[in-house]
Amino acid sequence: MTETDDDALTPIVIAGGGIGGLTAALALRQQGHNIVLLEKANEISEVGAGLQLSPNACSVLQRLDVLKDLEAFAYAPDGLRIWSGENGKQLARVELGKFIRERHGNPFWVIHRADLQRVLLDRAQKTPGITIRLSCEVQDLTPSPYDHLVCIYRLGEETANQKCKALIGADGVWSRTRRHVPGHVNARFSGQVAYRATVPIDQVDDKFARDSGLWLHRNSHLVHYPIRGGRELNIVALAREDWSDETWSAKADKDAVLRVFKDWPAETRNLLGKPERWLKWALCSVDGSGPWTHGHVALMGDAAHAMLPFMAQGAAMAIEDAAILAKHLPKNVQNIPSALRSFERDRKPRASHIQGISRGNARTFHYSGPMAFARDTVLRLTKPKSLAARFDDIYGWTPEQ
Repeated sequence: MTETDDDALTPIVIAGGGIGGLTAALALRQQGHNIVLLEKANEISEVGAGLQLSPNACSVLQRLDVLKDLEAFAYAPDGLRIWSGENGKQLARVELGKFIRERHGNPFWVIHRADLQRVLLDRAQKTPGITIRLSCEVQDLTPSPYDHLVCIYRLGEETANQKCKALIGADGVWSRTRRHVPGHVNARFSGQVAYRATVPIDQVDDKFARDSGLWLHRNSHLVHYPIRGGRELNIVALAREDWSDETWSAKADKDAVLRVFKDWPAETRNLLGKPERWLKWALCSVDGSGPWTHGHVALMGDAAHAMLPFMAQGAAMAIEDAAILAKHLPKNVQNIPSALRSFERDRKPRASHIQGISRGNARTFHYSGPMAFARDTVLRLTKPKSLAARFDDIYGWTPEQ
């Protein structure tokens, strides 16, 4: 059976205009598909703050020809310094910068999520064959006798229909598309929360302003790194706390943050005291071992495998997903359900593996007593390049693998 002209024009619908959805739109369009991207918000805007773009993610963005557009907004730290949140002493340094770029062929960048999203959105809006519809959310699906779906979505107060070859759920940890994949489970709260803020880089000590930083303490840790081309410092403070909310942007009080980190060294408390505005979100995960596909429907990114941020690979995994999804959906694909199942088989082992690393880091970062002493000893005795090489299987990935 050959593809008719009408079939060729039938789009793939993507639910969700975040980083994963926009990357998938560009990757699938590169394969020749028409794309309709539905975003429930009335504008596509930043959610969250900083993120890390490791070489594996950059390899995809390079192939989509957007990496060069991101360079002005990115910052390439020379290293990651790991500190004790108990006594303020440096434990180790992980070599990044030139070493990582030469080792893996792509940079290790830190960037504001809004800058990445803006570049992807700008490219998608300028790409013929990609249509973005705002204030739209998928409500239901109906099968068609012609081997495609009819997607019923909310358009403001009305409903509308869209015939499509496939529906790709890139709608995040609280995905509604997930309802159309039988057997998949919803997100679960991890028992931990993250507080985030940014501050102008000229307001912080040099110790915080150059390399990325990771501070380890019992039941809590702190991450910071420059963003916006080195003009701002992104701060993320994570701790165990019994709180959950389906939002990325609940307001948090600075005094509450300082109470959570009351036992930390004075220099870190001084840093935490600088931002006037803090936001808070519950750390939730989605078990990536569950089903991702059903017929003409597939999940990707956080909708399929939302992971804790203890390996800083959430955005990278969504970007990788987009590339591999497109690889399994060439323009002349005939059996889309089979192609989507192949995508799932291809991606699930890696996503589940990195989920496991993230869960392991969540325990390791928050050790106390003898376990913390053993961890710190290993870190002190390991050379910076050896620590970086431990991530070769993550950072060395490319879409061709």
